Amino acid sequence: MPTIALLVLSNLFMTVAWYWHLKGGMAKPLLLVILISWGIAFFEYCLAVPANRIGYAHGWSAGQLKVVQEAIALIIFGGFMVMVLGEPLHWRHLAAFACIIGAVGFLFIGR
Repeated sequence: MPTIALLVLSNLFMTVAWYWHLKGGMAKPLLLVILISWGIAFFEYCLAVPANRIGYAHGWSAGQLKVVQEAIALIIFGGFMVMVLGEPLHWRHLAAFACIIGAVGFLFIGR
């Protein structure tokens, strides 16, 4: 469970680092946006690296860690897209998410 919790927190930071500037920050100079995003991403790495080490030490494969991270990233990005950027969630988003969840399931079958 610490792996999932750390991956959720790390993805919150990374989503903010990558997309915060799309709402209200487009007028800021690109170099400034990059530097701010790097600062935010530092905290993402401080959470993602331990998450992966803990998960790997508890028997998760690298592939399992990656697809779980991607599924978490999609959930967090979907919320960010709707709540922060004000974009609608479309059926295509849900279909794509279902495909990623299927990938998670395939990698954990027989584990």
